[in-house]
Amino acid sequence: ACATVMSAVTTAVDARAPPDRAFLVGMMGAGKSTLGRALAASLGWTFADSDDEIARRTGRSVAELFDRVGEGGFRLLETQIVDELTQRPNVVVATGGGAVLNPRSRARLSERGCVIYLHADPDALWRRTRDDTRRPLLQVADPRQTLAALYRMRDPLYRECAHALVDTTAQDVACATADVLTVLLARIDAPD
Repeated sequence: ACATVMSAVTTAVDARAPPDRAFLVGMMGAGKSTLGRALAASLGWTFADSDDEIARRTGRSVAELFDRVGEGGFRLLETQIVDELTQRPNVVVATGGGAVLNPRSRARLSERGCVIYLHADPDALWRRTRDDTRRPLLQVADPRQTLAALYRMRDPLYRECAHALVDTTAQDVACATADVLTVLLARIDAPD
């Protein structure tokens, strides 16, 4: 069913010019990178992942950067990278989960493109991230409790800067991508 919807939505997107930037925000494990790649391919746009871009430029993984410069140092790099990525045309950007912590980044995201909050409930996020050792904020004594606390703190920030919310809790990539494409079409049709 989602493949048919996806085909129809992609055809409709091709018939009109969508906003030229889509920014995916949400918690770790919400599907930003996976869905972002699929969305970019559907639109014929480039895909950028802010965490991957930081790692590429510094030659270090996110976990190594957290160890080396701390979360504060990492967030400074992230703010700079998000600023640069959000100025590119025809791009889908998957932001790091903490990119919305900086008020300036939230404002830039909202002003420069269509921000879509990929939401998943905390139980789904835990199932998706619990075995991933590349997530430095979860390398603690009680990672599930940490994830829940991060969700409570960040959820209002994602909602603040998002133009739309797509729930990925129980959706596969094709269905969630179709939902995001529908959101982009709605942004085209909405009056300014």
